[in-house]
Amino acid sequence: MKLGRKITGGKYIKKRKKKKYNLPGQKKIVKLSKEEKRKKKRIRGGKKKTFLLKGKLINVLDKNKKAKKIEIKKVLETPSNKFLARQNILTKGTIVETELGKVKITNRPTQEGMINGILLE
Repeated sequence: MKLGRKITGGKYIKKRKKKKYNLPGQKKIVKLSKEEKRKKKRIRGGKKKTFLLKGKLINVLDKNKKAKKIEIKKVLETPSNKFLARQNILTKGTIVETELGKVKITNRPTQEGMINGILLE
């Protein structure tokens, strides 16, 4: 039997090798910290993407549609996973304590490089 051939005589088509954009990146988590830390990465098309690794400030949108930059005191709860709140990890949907009160994070900090949220009643 010839190598690389089917029983019918047809060729096996080799898969192409993995491209850089198909490779998985390192898992990113955003932790509550006293200082902010960001990382930039080159993405497809030569563009730059900013990742947030440590954060302390949040852009809060209040009821009057005014945005304020406020410091996060602590992480109260994470509805998706209760263990993330214990480790002070910030994800979308996490409820945090600020000077204004409870704030819910509305964006994905690992993808956007900042933290946005809305004030809860």
